[in-house]
Amino acid sequence: MDLDAFSDVHSGEWARLKTLSTRRRISGAEADELVRLYQAVATHLSMIRSSAPDPVLISQLSQTLNRARTTIAGAHEPAWRDVQRFLLVSLPAALFRLRWWIHAVTFGCVILAVISGIWVATTPQGLAAIGTPSYRQEYVDNAFASYYDPGAGFAAVVWTNNAWIAAQCIAFGISGIWPVFMLVQNAVSVGAIGGMMAHYGELGMFLKLIAPHGLLELTSIFVAGAAGLKIFWTLVDPGPRPRSRALAEEGRALFTVAGGLVITLAVSGLIEGFVTGSTLPWWLKIAIGALALGAFWVYVLVLGRRAVADGATGDLDADLTGSTQPVAA
Repeated sequence: MDLDAFSDVHSGEWARLKTLSTRRRISGAEADELVRLYQAVATHLSMIRSSAPDPVLISQLSQTLNRARTTIAGAHEPAWRDVQRFLLVSLPAALFRLRWWIHAVTFGCVILAVISGIWVATTPQGLAAIGTPSYRQEYVDNAFASYYDPGAGFAAVVWTNNAWIAAQCIAFGISGIWPVFMLVQNAVSVGAIGGMMAHYGELGMFLKLIAPHGLLELTSIFVAGAAGLKIFWTLVDPGPRPRSRALAEEGRALFTVAGGLVITLAVSGLIEGFVTGSTLPWWLKIAIGALALGAFWVYVLVLGRRAVADGATGDLDADLTGSTQPVAA
């Protein structure tokens, strides 16, 4: 196809479609013309994509067609099917594609927390790094347990704090440094507190107060860290895609993950606010936490595998992302 000649022949139709699409009011005859031109320009776009994929022209025609489609069909209104697609397709697909990163981050953080805990529990230097003897005794005897004050206010504070940590891991993930810093800081902190509690013979209390909400809460933080590191690695190694396109596609998919973490952190915040500090039996509290974590992984592995097999990635639908230049695999 001679793209210049094709453009010269049809540019008038493209301009007319653009003009009609921007009018607030059109007559009946103009509405018929708008539909006819929409169909014709959609055919032109298909021909250009298959024969002479010029990314600039493809983008311009895609925008014109999107505007015309809105004029013809009306503005898109959020509907239950959009929420349904997000929860059943986009989010599980994005999490499933991230699963090995999540496993790697979880393994690294657990190992780091265990090392930190052993160092604090078994060495004078590690214990001294936590604070003075009076501070440590007060923390073990009162502060740790009293922190978990049941109620909606406490749950909201917990959710806000954890959501902020997760948002930083994803938003600054492209740096490659900030997610690692946040993950290391969190792992060392949790491990050190556990080590201090173990030194004073209260490891059981530590695990009972951490386990109900911590299983899902910490997993959510690991997911956020994995998402941030994944976007950094896409910058380093975009694969066969152009780097800008790879970053755009993976970035949109990982912000889908960020939306999902709002939900998982809300659930863990509710457990921490209403279960951890409650009068329920400890076995039931831990069972609730384990059930929440198990439900998360069943959701990821079952729905995510199915969604990815159907071609979903967690990215926006093709008609919302614009056209991209084809690349060889």
